Amino acid sequence: MAGRVYVVAGELSGDAHGAGLLRALHHLHPAVEVSGAGGPEMAAVGGEKVRDWVEDAAVVGVWEVLKHYSWFKARFDEMLAEAREFRPDVLLLIDYPGFNLRFAEAVKKELPETRIVYYISPQVWAWNKGRIPKMVRLIDEMLCLFPFEQPLFENAGLKTTFVGHPLVDELEERRIPGVTPDESLVGLFPGSRNREVSRLFPMMLETARSMHARRPGLRFEAPAASPKLAASMRALVESTGTGGYVTVTDGGSNELMQRAVCGVIASGTATLEAAYFGLPYCLVYKVAWPTYILGSLLVKLEFIGLVNILAGEEVVEELIQADAEPAAVERSLGRFLDDPVFRKHVQSGLAATAAKLGGPGAHERAAEAVDRWLRHA
Repeated sequence: MAGRVYVVAGELSGDAHGAGLLRALHHLHPAVEVSGAGGPEMAAVGGEKVRDWVEDAAVVGVWEVLKHYSWFKARFDEMLAEAREFRPDVLLLIDYPGFNLRFAEAVKKELPETRIVYYISPQVWAWNKGRIPKMVRLIDEMLCLFPFEQPLFENAGLKTTFVGHPLVDELEERRIPGVTPDESLVGLFPGSRNREVSRLFPMMLETARSMHARRPGLRFEAPAASPKLAASMRALVESTGTGGYVTVTDGGSNELMQRAVCGVIASGTATLEAAYFGLPYCLVYKVAWPTYILGSLLVKLEFIGLVNILAGEEVVEELIQADAEPAAVERSLGRFLDDPVFRKHVQSGLAATAAKLGGPGAHERAAEAVDRWLRHA
């Protein structure tokens, strides 16, 4: 029995995770037929029937989506027609909830025999628990990355499997054997988006200037997520006169997390990566005030950082909006430098939290779940 899977991912992260799942699925089920839409990695694994659309599909924000409404409507109709013709045993949806939940509804109506599996659950626990009843109605199985998501969906009546975070496999490959942190090296991680870097990196450089004046032996490194960001970050270093002790590198953030003694990190996936590598850090988060106020109304969470959310307590200090300023960051980093006992305490909390991401093999566990549906089709 071949088995047919129609898959949809709409962002680069979903493309990477989707490719890992499809690779594992081909190993379990060599005859599986795959069709759908994703990115270059999924297209390479899934074959010619998987279109690469992520460069156009990965728009962010309500306004951007509205501007591209006719384009999305055309792609939606095309993909629904493809699915209707392909008649998949399983519809595999990867993250991208704005599009994928609507697509699930259309497929459920048109192809009621198709089982719907969702990989990387939408973060409804943060911003829209009202969507959960709809998901229960549409989805046959949810594959989630974080353990606290499982009871949330299961208690609502949705079959849910915690498969763990695929980041674990990726990071383990980047571990440097035998590395020991440099007591005089501090990591500056201002994020991967231009707007994020422009808000946070000047503040980090001011922190570095103040800390270096008090501790002349300190050095700082800042990994840039792209060549374009590297150029703008180096220009900032030059304009602030901090080049004698601040180095901007082309990439290498995971390596730096293993070499630095502590760091300051923009909220996001990098905070999970730092936890995995045991880098003590403080989290910084700063957005435009209207965005922050709107987000505060919509998001009902005690913490912003994924590590603290996962732990259910404050493992790392969160410096948000006006609190994300040089004096506060210097105090936080200074404590790591001056108090080895405190540093070890935070590292223990990070290790315990990273352990909750699950062990290696997330893609394989997700593929096994999809394979079970194929074998019962």
